[in-house]
Amino acid sequence: MDGESERAQKVLARLGVGSRRACEELIREGRVTINGAVATLGDRVSEGDQLAVDGVVFSTMPEIVVYLLNKPAGVVTTASDPQGRPTVMDLIPSEPRVFPVGRLDLDTEGLLLLTNDGALTNRLTHPSFGVDKEYIAHVKGNPSRGALRRLREGVELDDGITAPAQVSVVAPGVIRLIIHEGRNRQVRRMCEAVGHPVVRLVRSRIGPLVDRRLKPGEHRLLDSDELLSLQRAASSSR
Repeated sequence: MDGESERAQKVLARLGVGSRRACEELIREGRVTINGAVATLGDRVSEGDQLAVDGVVFSTMPEIVVYLLNKPAGVVTTASDPQGRPTVMDLIPSEPRVFPVGRLDLDTEGLLLLTNDGALTNRLTHPSFGVDKEYIAHVKGNPSRGALRRLREGVELDDGITAPAQVSVVAPGVIRLIIHEGRNRQVRRMCEAVGHPVVRLVRSRIGPLVDRRLKPGEHRLLDSDELLSLQRAASSSR
């Protein structure tokens, strides 16, 4: 409902009680209550109101959803873009309305969460919790032991030194980095600071979440086990 009120019959129809006309008839018959008071046609319902039919209460709160999206390169991680570029919102259902958790820059690919759960978003993005994010970075050149050590120990950037990262070599010119901070373009800036600019960057894991079968541009809902493991990861402070 996005914080706005709706007519009671419209809400009931959306909740699957019946057609709009059938729900209007229920209201005329005095079988619908809002916060304990008998509803009349034209009454409106807001989030958190207690809406009931024949004493059976229906939730007016929006359904909580968490999507896992494999963001392609060239897609903006915003709700809208003044330049008319495609956004992550174009790749998921329009209802219920959700928002990205954090951000991947325009050219970065990989896993991104979108949800309407504000509490979960705050925990996933707050520095004190620091959920791990894993990236596969294709870089120019082959990082030396010294460059890898600098990434592991922390790199001095213009907004301060980074927290230590877990770093390993996957193949020549390809490294895996695991960080728990969420600074703007952090991995790209870290690699550039040690002399190996990023050519391609893919986020391959968020906390416990990995999905190698999800194709670029595809999304899916988290299942109950994944949501529970994510909640646990987001509840462990550093």
